[in-house]
Amino acid sequence: MNQDQAYQLRQLSNSLVSHERTSRVVTICSGKGGVGKSNFTLSFALSLMELRKKVVVIDLDIGMANLDILMGTTPKHHLWDMIRERKSIWSVLEKGPSGLEYIAGGSGFQQLLHLQDEERQYFFQELEKLHGYADIILIDTGAGLTVESQQCHLSADDIILLTTPEPTAIADAYSVIKILHSQNPALSFHLVVNRVSRQKEGIEVASKFKLAVQSFLNKEIKIFGAIPDDSAVMQAVLKQVPFYSAFPRSAASLALKNLADRFVAGTQVQQENKGIKGFIRNFSRLLRS
Repeated sequence: MNQDQAYQLRQLSNSLVSHERTSRVVTICSGKGGVGKSNFTLSFALSLMELRKKVVVIDLDIGMANLDILMGTTPKHHLWDMIRERKSIWSVLEKGPSGLEYIAGGSGFQQLLHLQDEERQYFFQELEKLHGYADIILIDTGAGLTVESQQCHLSADDIILLTTPEPTAIADAYSVIKILHSQNPALSFHLVVNRVSRQKEGIEVASKFKLAVQSFLNKEIKIFGAIPDDSAVMQAVLKQVPFYSAFPRSAASLALKNLADRFVAGTQVQQENKGIKGFIRNFSRLLRS
């Protein structure tokens, strides 16, 4: 079966399952490295899948792309292979634990700004094929903000911002919101405080952070939740298995399950999202500017 036939079958299958499916694009970022962003991305994806959501994860963490390492998988192809070798997006869509589908980033994302028009058009053409294929597309971006990741966040439906209670992590997370908010005040942020010693600490950190953003930036953000500091996470990293799969009853996994429940419930009352087509439209416009 050739790639076009496979694509047509996927589209037919999607139309039979749901005529209403759109692909909500969610970027996941942090102000600094080492706050658990990639671990969060994988386990959040798996928890969404448990709620019968079709999820695709795209690893765009330039220079530190490590989702495949955390899953113990070896991708055959990366994002850049799709562009350089004119491969179909289905050829670079890999499968991880529990059937989680992901696209390994490598260094491809960094080169998007330097693509020829024809190459860029091909990239967006293939990316658009995810429209209707997935309910939620999670994009794991690098820590802090690069030119490329800024454009990615500005084009997304939602941004999940991960921090820890550490002062440096909080300060850097605030800088991320400040920069992105200055470019688009309408952006939707969901704050997650990771590695909290107790639930009360998470609430306190998130509340103070929200108040600071509201006071100094006149910006409302949503407190998404907190994840406890859990030894199961490091055990899973050493095993190269997502902690949600390795330790489903751990405190961190139960917290992720709660976040997924809240996220899915929240998307039902949100205004219509831009989806992958809107993401591509905005992203391509920003690349040209």
